[in-house]
Amino acid sequence: VQLQASGGGLVRAGGSLRLSCTASGTIFSINAMGWYRQAPGKQRELVAGITSGGSTNYADSVKGRFTISRDADKNTVYLQMDSLKSEDTAVYYCNADYGSSYLGPHWGQGTQVTVSS
Repeated sequence: VQLQASGGGLVRAGGSLRLSCTASGTIFSINAMGWYRQAPGKQRELVAGITSGGSTNYADSVKGRFTISRDADKNTVYLQMDSLKSEDTAVYYCNADYGSSYLGPHWGQGTQVTVSS
C-alpha cells in the first residue's frame, strides 16, 4: 500500500486548507484511514480518522473545525481544515489501517501545514 498526501501550504489564521491522501496498491483490505500531525518538539498525534463504514473520530482540539471524508471510488481521504489556528502548524501524515485503530502500518509522506498569526 502506498499513500500519497498533498494539499499542505501556508495560510493565515482563520483560513482553510484541504489535504488529500490517495491510496494505491493492495488496498482492498484497508479499513480505517487517519490523519496525524507532528509539530516540532511534540509527539505525533491523531487528528481525525474514518473507517470504511463512515465512522469518524476527531481530536478534541479540531472538533467543529476539521472534517474528514473519503471517496471510495478515488481511494482518497480528505481532511478539510477550516478556522485554522497557529497551533495547527505541523507536518500532517496520513495513515492506513486494516483494523479500526487508525494506526496501521502504512504511512504517507508528510505535508507541511503552516498557519501564520
